Amino acid sequence: MSKPICLSSAVMVFCAFFWTNCIAQATRGDSSSQQNAFNNAVTLYNGALDVQVPIYSGPEYYFYDPHIKGNAYYQDINGFSKGSVYYDGTMYNNISLLYDVNTDQLVGLFPNRISKFIVQKARVNTFDYLGNHFINIDKDTLAANTVLESGYYRQLYAGKSEVLAKYTKSMQSTTSTSNLVEYYFTGKTYFYIKKNNAFHSVGSKGSVLDLFKDRKADLKKFIKANNIDFRDNPEESMVKVIT
Repeated sequence: MSKPICLSSAVMVFCAFFWTNCIAQATRGDSSSQQNAFNNAVTLYNGALDVQVPIYSGPEYYFYDPHIKGNAYYQDINGFSKGSVYYDGTMYNNISLLYDVNTDQLVGLFPNRISKFIVQKARVNTFDYLGNHFINIDKDTLAANTVLESGYYRQLYAGKSEVLAKYTKSMQSTTSTSNLVEYYFTGKTYFYIKKNNAFHSVGSKGSVLDLFKDRKADLKKFIKANNIDFRDNPEESMVKVIT
């Protein structure tokens, strides 16, 4: 038996023992106690296996040319931060993550802190990064009249009228005075609100009010009374109004 398989088997036996004891302790508690016990066992198992864990199976990722102005990443943060990924039905916590908005790829860092990999999007359900919750949407599973494309969306509000934000970046080029081609990233954010089981594109206070015409007068009063400014903080404004 090879060393990785031996390690895997040993860890699984240990985790099974750990899980059995946790369940015994949580029997008198509620289901949340049992779930916490299970999550602890999974975390222990994943930590012991290191790179053998399924989430580390994606292709290698490479950084962009440093001469490109700006960067391709969410909130312009080009360093890794700890986050969590719900991957193939399992939650992986404390994963070092980076979100490439240009390619719409979630990037992870191997435990060796050197190699980078692309988290396989088809196997990602959700991920939490920099205090924000993202969902992976497959447009084929949505209503036929949706305006959404497949990809990662930040879930701003998860109520009846769900609010999503889509962050994009693209590489542009320009010619300098010395006739050299310079490349730079430019970004844009799109907002979507769910109504009557379909998503609608919104980009301003006016478009939000038009979407809820039956409550337009009430919403106007609410916006004015709370000094809500869509231009300064569109994400927060959308959530306040829709909530």
